[in-house]
Amino acid sequence: MRALAFVVTVCLLQGGLAFYLPGLASVTYCSDNKNNANCKSDLMVYVNRLNTVENIVPYEYHDFDFCVPDKDVANSPTENLGQVVFGERIRPSLYQLKFAENAACKVVCEKTYKPGDKSQLEKLTFLKRGISLNYQHHWIVDNMPITWCYKVESGDKFCSTGFPVGCYVTKLGKRKDTCVTLADFKTPNTYYLYNHVDIVIEYHPLSQDDLGQQHTGVGGRIVAAKLTPRSIDNGNKKNEESCGSNLPVLGVPGDLSNEIKFKYTYSVTWKENVNIKWTSRWDYILESMPHTNIQWFSIMNSLVIVVFLSGMVAMIMLRTLHKDIARYNQMDSMEDAQEEFGWKLVHGDVFRPPRKGMFLSVLVGNGAQLFFMTLITLVFACLGFLSPANRGALMTCALVLYVCLGTPAGYVSARMYKTFGGEKWKSNVILTAFFCPGVVFGIFFFLNLVLWSYGSSAAIPFTTLLALLALWFGISVPLAFIGAYFGFRKRPIEHPTRTNQIPRQIPDQSLYTRPLPGIIMGGVLPFGCIFIQLFFILNSIWSHQTYYMFGFLFLVFIILIITCSEATILLCYFHLCAEDYHWWWRSFLTSGFTAIYFFFYCIHYFFTKLEMSGFTNTFLYFGYTTIIVFLFFIVTGTIGFFACFWFVSKIYSVVKVD
Repeated sequence: MRALAFVVTVCLLQGGLAFYLPGLASVTYCSDNKNNANCKSDLMVYVNRLNTVENIVPYEYHDFDFCVPDKDVANSPTENLGQVVFGERIRPSLYQLKFAENAACKVVCEKTYKPGDKSQLEKLTFLKRGISLNYQHHWIVDNMPITWCYKVESGDKFCSTGFPVGCYVTKLGKRKDTCVTLADFKTPNTYYLYNHVDIVIEYHPLSQDDLGQQHTGVGGRIVAAKLTPRSIDNGNKKNEESCGSNLPVLGVPGDLSNEIKFKYTYSVTWKENVNIKWTSRWDYILESMPHTNIQWFSIMNSLVIVVFLSGMVAMIMLRTLHKDIARYNQMDSMEDAQEEFGWKLVHGDVFRPPRKGMFLSVLVGNGAQLFFMTLITLVFACLGFLSPANRGALMTCALVLYVCLGTPAGYVSARMYKTFGGEKWKSNVILTAFFCPGVVFGIFFFLNLVLWSYGSSAAIPFTTLLALLALWFGISVPLAFIGAYFGFRKRPIEHPTRTNQIPRQIPDQSLYTRPLPGIIMGGVLPFGCIFIQLFFILNSIWSHQTYYMFGFLFLVFIILIITCSEATILLCYFHLCAEDYHWWWRSFLTSGFTAIYFFFYCIHYFFTKLEMSGFTNTFLYFGYTTIIVFLFFIVTGTIGFFACFWFVSKIYSVVKVD
């Protein structure tokens, strides 16, 4: 308990104060590095995939007709497994920076589109589609996103990690928010392209002792990178005149009839900032995200539910259950024999193996694997190893942990199956190793085919799919077989009471003690603990917002475990008192039904919060949502199953049974 309290405390401090993660080293830059090998003077601006909240399908930077180097793939940084799975494609750009060296109106490249050129028109059409769907650039310098900061309606300053390709004014003259904040674009049915950026780089200066005595120039570490995009019609201007603020905006008409010519340009300004240290340079980005007071409201809401459930369970355990046990144990010494009643009546059937015990043991085994994967991943995230600065680390950690935790899956599944009296151990271990991962991989592969057909950057390359299959078949499956071997070698779990040969007839149940109403009611309270946190998680997935409050997420996960356990125990006790001993599957489905409420919430989120439309977006959204809900169902169901198993074993072990 002390270790858990320590982890929770560290997680909350991490979530609230957002100190920097371990494992990433700072880079020192200087204006003259000829005599100093410990610092750099050149900075490379990297470009990531372009995405939008209006379309699930992202695209690589070179899919659009921007300025790209000839050999960008060869010089691209190495991406980890998590980045590839998430669809990140980081490539070098032609935007070159030198430390502490301002640049004014540097031309990157020049573009020309002629009405009669079919290939150029196709490129322009794709670019205009990106503008109309509000696709966003994502640039990186010194492993930090270049942000676009602007004021929102409330007057607060919001720093976005992306900036739009351009602005589209519809035929009716309607404009989006990105148009209003940058310029007053008025011409209907016109696409305004942001072909110029003003970049401001802030750095924390270092002393001469930090740089070395041989260095005579300016040195420091990057602490902020911001830009402001502009639309400039500079096609007929000289290079030094192509960035003026008095130039007209670059508008591309919906129906191209004349040749269009323009340049992509940029300016760079360097500023000293002694107030921000390198270790806290992400703060200005994260502070513009949703504030922690909403997170604290979510925690308080969850804690109220937990206290309520804990009170109910404590009342049952300490009062009702204690009286029941005392009364049952005194009946043997009483002269007047009394009939048994309540949950003791079913002591001869309560541990009767369930129907479809093979499938239940497989789900429970995979649930244990997912549970430990989630718990360990959240602990690493709380300690700072999986922060947003370490791109792809969260998914990489989750995948590696899932693969390496095949042994607990096989062991738990085999042990429970043997406890149920099963003898088809080969079928059990094969289903454990292949069923749940196979369902997820099958859906994922089918969705990946759709992304492949669109040429999206989110489509996983074939070699990466082979790598995932190699991890599955080469590591996870053998570990599941090893775990199953040790699980079958163990004795079955001994139950405190013997099972009768003839099943007891279950009396007619009232509406509230029937299986379906109990299962539906069981998922309400756990979902009530997490639905606010789900909003931020869905925003990070579909609205491309940075999620960093892992401390709150870890605490909510602990609350979810407690709530699922208590709700399942509570309903299990009521059903046993009603002489219904079919609790095995019901305990799994009661807490697992939280996933159904999760799915309904995802439907509500899609139609009320997202701006997506079309069959492809709907299909991809609900395809990925199905994977998430399926995994969530297995985890929550497993939590409720083991909580109820412990409760039933405990209460029947302390009563005297003839």
